[in-house]
Amino acid sequence: MAEPVTLVTCSGLSNTGKLTARAGMVVWQRYPESVEALLPANRPPASLEEATRSAGRVLALDGCEDTCALKKLREIGVEPDLHVVATGCGIVKNGMAEPRFDEIERLVGVVIGAIRDGQQP
Repeated sequence: MAEPVTLVTCSGLSNTGKLTARAGMVVWQRYPESVEALLPANRPPASLEEATRSAGRVLALDGCEDTCALKKLREIGVEPDLHVVATGCGIVKNGMAEPRFDEIERLVGVVIGAIRDGQQP
């Protein structure tokens, strides 16, 4: 089994931002052996830094090409081992809509695949 990850999710308000938080929660609930921590990227920088510095692997889960989670991690000097972008998985950013169940499931599958394979999707 692959080493678990600390999963840092985008904290945006769009459908894709909300999607990352929901997908992260589903991954953590279904695959607890694969996720050691689940953190929103909008945590205070010191808290985010403390949690990610001791992590074995870090996965940044972003909603769109704005890559808010990736940027927050890089601001504190952390380069994630894995990076998944929802819109890169065929999910459309469409404003403030609620994430759909099929989008959550699709993103969960991509995230678990990345964690288990140790590769970018």
